[in-house]
Amino acid sequence: MEARDRMRLGLPDLGVGVGLRVPHYTEIFETQPAVDWFEIISENFMVAGGMPLANLERALARYRVVQHGVSLSIGSTSPLDWDYLRSLRALLRKTGSPWVSDHLCFTGAGGVDAHDLLPLPYTEEALRHVAARARQVQDFLETRLVLENVSSYLAYTQSQMSEWAFLSAVVEEADCGLLLDVNNIYVSSYNHGFDPNAYVDGVPHHRVVQIHLAGHTNHGKYIIDTHSDHVIDPVWDLYRRAIGRIGPVSTLIEWDEDIPPLATLLAEAEKAKTIREEALKDHAA
Repeated sequence: MEARDRMRLGLPDLGVGVGLRVPHYTEIFETQPAVDWFEIISENFMVAGGMPLANLERALARYRVVQHGVSLSIGSTSPLDWDYLRSLRALLRKTGSPWVSDHLCFTGAGGVDAHDLLPLPYTEEALRHVAARARQVQDFLETRLVLENVSSYLAYTQSQMSEWAFLSAVVEEADCGLLLDVNNIYVSSYNHGFDPNAYVDGVPHHRVVQIHLAGHTNHGKYIIDTHSDHVIDPVWDLYRRAIGRIGPVSTLIEWDEDIPPLATLLAEAEKAKTIREEALKDHAA
């Protein structure tokens, strides 16, 4: 059986994909490169019409598309935004995305949008709150919800467990999937001084349905997750470790700032494919 024919939580392994970004539209639609799949930012296409949806239709005619969001704010104490969720569900019906992902975070408080992915305190109370909301969202969307670990730059004194223990407990309690962002693990481990290998080893591997890889900006004392450069060697090493423990799982190269030529992005995806296949051979041995 081919790796991408296998299922995890009822979801397929799509291979290695890249983000669908405006600077690459013309070349993608004219040359139709051999890309396994594209990831879109859901909010960019939650509109009534116009060029965004026209371009989405062009992509869907040739490629598998998976939705990734930034506005769910699953960790917020504000009520769920049902208008947003109805729009998200409508887009899912259009794309046929096998799952829909967003971040394990909150994006604002008191009616103020921070326009950032803010980390949660790792407490039992937060765990129960987030898991209950995730179950509601997943049931409403009628599509598997997949939560992603975020990069973080602060820690809470109230936290009662490690980040990976919190993340693991949330996805198990909510019965949802996990998007393991390997670059975010590296960034947070650098910023907070924990072992990134322990994180990769400590999550429920059977719930990982997607992996993110990206570049970042190292400022010496801290790292910012900028998605603006090549994946660095220590992150590739973490990816190899993750695949060796998880097995075949859909992988996505993120590059959202200082976006390079499409050929550079596709070369990064080819590198991911090579490392993935090597790791899978070691996994099977």
